[in-house]
Amino acid sequence: MRMAGRVAAAIEVLTDVFTHHRPAAEALKDWGKAHRFAGSTDRHAIGTLVYDVLRRRNTAAARMGDGRPRALVLGALREVWNLPAEEIENLCTEQHGPGVLTAGEKGALAREMRDDLPVHIKGDFPEWLVPSMVQVFGTRTAEEGAALSLRAPIDLRVNTLKTDRPALLEALAKHGAEAGPLSPLCVRVKSSGPETRNINVEVEPAHGMGWFEVQDAGSQVAALMSGVKPGERILDLCAGAGGKTLALAAMLQNKGRVVAYDADRHRLRPIFERMTRAGATNIEIVAADEAVKLGQMAGFDCVLIDAPCSGSGSWRRKPDAKWRLAEIQLKQRIKEQRDVLERGAELVKSGGRLVYITCSVLPEENTAQIDGFLNRHKNFEIIPYAKQWALAIGTEAPISADGSTNTLLLTPAQHGTDGFFITVMRRT
Repeated sequence: MRMAGRVAAAIEVLTDVFTHHRPAAEALKDWGKAHRFAGSTDRHAIGTLVYDVLRRRNTAAARMGDGRPRALVLGALREVWNLPAEEIENLCTEQHGPGVLTAGEKGALAREMRDDLPVHIKGDFPEWLVPSMVQVFGTRTAEEGAALSLRAPIDLRVNTLKTDRPALLEALAKHGAEAGPLSPLCVRVKSSGPETRNINVEVEPAHGMGWFEVQDAGSQVAALMSGVKPGERILDLCAGAGGKTLALAAMLQNKGRVVAYDADRHRLRPIFERMTRAGATNIEIVAADEAVKLGQMAGFDCVLIDAPCSGSGSWRRKPDAKWRLAEIQLKQRIKEQRDVLERGAELVKSGGRLVYITCSVLPEENTAQIDGFLNRHKNFEIIPYAKQWALAIGTEAPISADGSTNTLLLTPAQHGTDGFFITVMRRT
């Protein structure tokens, strides 16, 4: 396919997404099935354009003065792909292109963007979230939002049960792999451009041998901050697909035990294959309908809660999620977070650690949750994150993106990771 056809396809996919309120991944998959002539490079370019539109939806709409799919794609070509207005006009008139530009579209593509745009447009996030974002970031809100709207790299966590970072860097040198930020276990591969397909790291021999798992550097830090040591009993209370569970098992060096539980039985299903590949032999799975077993196991050295959340910290990877997020959903997540914190508090032993994590940058899900929890539970205290960092990771701790000295907020703008909030508490 020529570029003109790819642009038309992106408009078609986005029309499907907006009209039927569908996830972009599903719409792209169905478009590919219906257009078998499109090769893998074509599908990658179309997908990249669709996701770039969703990442920079407000900016593209402001450029064009129009929020409909055609205008958004044209605006993204100008703002994100940096194509000259003349080039966009020419490709639109090619065969299979989206059609001749109107006078209004030509003017919108040619004009200079204003400098005094509202913060939610500069930062490309929903307007109703402005109070929350400003509460956390203040004058840096637009910058933080814009960083959450960029393409994300591919981060890998070295599985220390099988190898070390120098060996993995050598194995993936052909893909330009480099040491990632903050986590001593992180290997990073930069994101590709629209004309180059992302590498499929899971077909690499190193993956088959269990040398690594795909995991953002911020998520790796969250697991490391638990400070687990060989011989301890650990509970991963919201284990999901098991990424942090496997990280904890490796930290234990297969000595001790990690209990993995998730209330959604479908989410935990992939962990069995991952355990075998990683060589993790100290993980016990508790089924979703057997939660009563957790109470019988109470007295864990560490309970890790990767809480259900808005996912605002992962907008780089799931840009359509920020536009689907609604206030009622946020309120539901806040309730779920409070409930799981209460459950986790019951299961950690005296002197043990309760680790609360979200992939969110919103204060309602982060500092407000912890403040409320500590007000209800006087027998818990925060371990200041820099102190815990020194104990668990041993390097100099970064500055928290919200300025806190107790809890740690990581963001792409300040740390080069997804957005992650991490609190470590001790039961006194």
